[in-house]
Amino acid sequence: MRVISGKARRHNLLSPSGLDVRPTTDRTKETLFNMLNMNVYNADFLDLFSGSGAIGIEALSRGAKQAVFVEHNSEALKCIDKNLENTKLRDNALIHKTEVVTGLKKLEGKQFDIIFMDPPYNKGYEERIVPLLQQYDLLDDDGIIICESSIETNFDFINNTDFEISKEKLFRTNKFTFLQKKR
Repeated sequence: MRVISGKARRHNLLSPSGLDVRPTTDRTKETLFNMLNMNVYNADFLDLFSGSGAIGIEALSRGAKQAVFVEHNSEALKCIDKNLENTKLRDNALIHKTEVVTGLKKLEGKQFDIIFMDPPYNKGYEERIVPLLQQYDLLDDDGIIICESSIETNFDFINNTDFEISKEKLFRTNKFTFLQKKR
């Protein structure tokens, strides 16, 4: 696993061991950032269920103004810390060492241009977290939420929120679902 593009390009990233963390592959990460394109530059980026921090670090490398990481796993937090140190991107990073619901409450009222979440698959986190993003007003009016989830994850719950699906990118076993505020 490595940083694909930007000022930290080619830096290798550490990944926590064990089955609790499922790093986004370089190929999938590259697809995501190709889809985001110039939206990353100067963005406030929120990385939920951060794992190794690879997604937020990629955003910083590509010119995001700030990346906020929310993670509670102690081994993952050590990886995020070391990865930020190795890539020299720590100055624009903030780490919340807490579980996601508590982290979102702490961020209430701060708005982000891009919110990325990669929770454990098939546990229903999307249905619990997305309404909290609305409740705590965390998404900028023109911002986007990207949920990485299993291919089976159903997003019908979105109908009960102020968000709508703007696009979806399907892979073999997982997908990216892009959400935006209803227009």
